[in-house]
Amino acid sequence: MTINWFPGHMNKARREISAAMRETDVVIEVLDARLPVASANPMLEELREDRPCVRVLAKADLADPRATQAWLAAWSKDEKLRALALRANLPGDVKQIPGACRQLVPDRRGPGRPVRALVVGIPNVGKSTLINSLKGRRVAEVQDRPAVTRRRQRVDLDIGFSLCDTPGVLWPKLEDQRGAQCLAASGGVGEAAYDAFDVAFFALDFLRDEYPEVLTKRYKIPDVGVETAELLNGIARGRGFLGRGGRLDIDRAADVLLRELRTGKLGRISFERP
Repeated sequence: MTINWFPGHMNKARREISAAMRETDVVIEVLDARLPVASANPMLEELREDRPCVRVLAKADLADPRATQAWLAAWSKDEKLRALALRANLPGDVKQIPGACRQLVPDRRGPGRPVRALVVGIPNVGKSTLINSLKGRRVAEVQDRPAVTRRRQRVDLDIGFSLCDTPGVLWPKLEDQRGAQCLAASGGVGEAAYDAFDVAFFALDFLRDEYPEVLTKRYKIPDVGVETAELLNGIARGRGFLGRGGRLDIDRAADVLLRELRTGKLGRISFERP
């Protein structure tokens, strides 16, 4: 099944971001630390033009720390780019963002010249959570599902810093289907866009190749070298998921696998490396 998700309201979001860029000094691009490439939007790079950018790797506490450090090192050579990794369990990490932005636009100082930052990123990547953490209170709606922010909103901070939040934007045609599968497995794509069973198969193939110890430890599967279908059967068998006639309930096993992958119960996992 091909994954392709582009809700209609995102057409409007694309226009709003283009308009907001005209009053923007620095772009804060929020990415999923587990999949920085798949969670990036090529359109945003085009709209940003030559504006400096602070690239924020959100959900770093769910990502493989070795992969995250590799991404930060890979981006460190770009003079117009700063990269930070944020951990949800350490809100203080967010406080690094204003300083990083100011380093990129040193001319924006003094009264009446706040740093005007535009926060961009795909749905469910953590933009609203980041804005709320910077403000110190809830000013942006947060839900654990994609496409919650529906309109642009301006948030003025008390530190000479102005933030603009926009609806999440996803590239309308997910040509890289591996990236699309990564997005679906991580929860970054609406459920209507994919088949959970297919995505669970993709996740199992990936885990078997990159993190085989996770399957052994979490699901007590002694031999991960078997066919993918048998891995899913092993999860259902180990958890006692039975359907009618005592048959293994592999649909439930697929749902559990994806939920535990997304919530970090399988450990810190990254789908991409530089």
